[in-house]
Amino acid sequence: MNVNLYGTRGRWVMVDCGVTFADHAYPGIDLVLPDLSFIEDRLEQLEGIVITHGHEDHIGALPYLADDLGVPIYATPFTAGLIRHKLDEERIADRIDLRVIQPGAPFKVGPFGFEFVPLMHSIPESNALIIETAAGRIFHTGDWKLDDAPVIGKPVSAAQMTAIGDRGIDVLVCDSTNVFNVEASGSESDVRTGLGEAIAKARGRVMVTTFASNASRIQTLGEVAKETGRALCVAGRSLDRIIKVARACGYLRDLPELVTADAAMRMPRDKVLIIATGGQGEPRAALARVAEGSHQIRLDEGDTVIFSSKEIPGNEVAIGRIQNILAGRGVLMVTEKQAHVHVSGHPGRPELAKMYSWLRPELLIPVHGEMRHLMEQARYGLSEGIPQAIVQTDGDMIRLAPGKPQKIGNVPVGRLVLDGDVILPADGATINERRRLGVNGQISVAVAVSREGRLAGRPQVRFQGVPVEEERSAFIAEAEDAVEEAARGKSRDRDRLREDIRLAVRRCATRWTGKKPVVDVLVVEV
Repeated sequence: MNVNLYGTRGRWVMVDCGVTFADHAYPGIDLVLPDLSFIEDRLEQLEGIVITHGHEDHIGALPYLADDLGVPIYATPFTAGLIRHKLDEERIADRIDLRVIQPGAPFKVGPFGFEFVPLMHSIPESNALIIETAAGRIFHTGDWKLDDAPVIGKPVSAAQMTAIGDRGIDVLVCDSTNVFNVEASGSESDVRTGLGEAIAKARGRVMVTTFASNASRIQTLGEVAKETGRALCVAGRSLDRIIKVARACGYLRDLPELVTADAAMRMPRDKVLIIATGGQGEPRAALARVAEGSHQIRLDEGDTVIFSSKEIPGNEVAIGRIQNILAGRGVLMVTEKQAHVHVSGHPGRPELAKMYSWLRPELLIPVHGEMRHLMEQARYGLSEGIPQAIVQTDGDMIRLAPGKPQKIGNVPVGRLVLDGDVILPADGATINERRRLGVNGQISVAVAVSREGRLAGRPQVRFQGVPVEEERSAFIAEAEDAVEEAARGKSRDRDRLREDIRLAVRRCATRWTGKKPVVDVLVVEV
């Protein structure tokens, strides 16, 4: 999740507002949102939200949080198109002030001056930001790389960047994702050759999975489809959306005419190329559904799947599961380990060194990546002649100017989760209860008692997720006996009765299983 706050003269501006995707630590949750309580307590001081580019980790929280923030959103045309689509889906587009800004056109947000600086990344219109304040000038890179031969967009020139540096950059806030890479990330144009060779060798259907937002890769695959005599088909709603927005903004205009999934299945197997979502193992994406046989597109023995994307850390198991299913069906697979079918959208060390030399900042603040990436870029930047570097962690408040840059405090930060249609604290009561249920199971006890406090009938015990398997009946009988023992001779104190029963049943379950399940007790007076 990317949420950055810059403040000056008592006013604030937000840069990006993204999401991350949940893992097993958040059962039943798909999306994790940033906790914006710090700025929500100061909404009258927030001037606007400026967006660097349209990836989910930079815009994904807007449909859920922008309405409450109630400030204008500034973005370039393509990014604005993606945001507008998301706002439409949530039916709040008419309530959000979305302002489209052309790259290179200066604009004001309260006391801040802004300028979008186009840089290359794996999505169109990725921009760095020049942020002007009375106290100093910041260059906020967003996600970026250098590409001398991009498929979409124009490469940034050394002269352009040097001219920005000549204006005086006080602070460089810079992408650290590939700081350990000793080589530059490479050009999107280079991938075309690798993809062309891999697809030309294939004898059956070819499915290429890539990030839906990578419009340059879609353009590349369209050109390869023409060269190899294959019709082009896309599978995945997010791909359809990206193509629609890209065409509306003047991109992908020469993409071959797309064929439907039904038409693709009727064509000779060696005459179709399919672009699909799901290269990170997402269970509901097109690739997973194709692998499991629940999609109208089918892959057979001898067909090929090309993974034209990097395996994001944490997704190895999910990706491996799908690859194993495909392998079992005789589908051939090609990854970046076997062929040059992907390049990163983030800068390696040579690109970082060029950026440092062009901008000549006084201070480097590494962002994007884990702590090891941030620390390494700080060391690297200092070794390349940047005078100062500060490694920031979530919640750190840093005074950039005037005076010596330093940390001056820490503010509350955290995570929220989207649970169905409800936004909850990531470590609140609901999610913690769900974790306990998932680990230990749950037992329900119903007890009828008279007004005098005596049991009126046999207690009823039911459970879910308690590991007794075929011994269910014996366990229930013993648990019911424990309830009767706990209730015998008790007073009319219903709270004490309920707690004694709960503890007795949990002790019984622990003897049987070693677990401590959640026990709910219902006492009915008859």
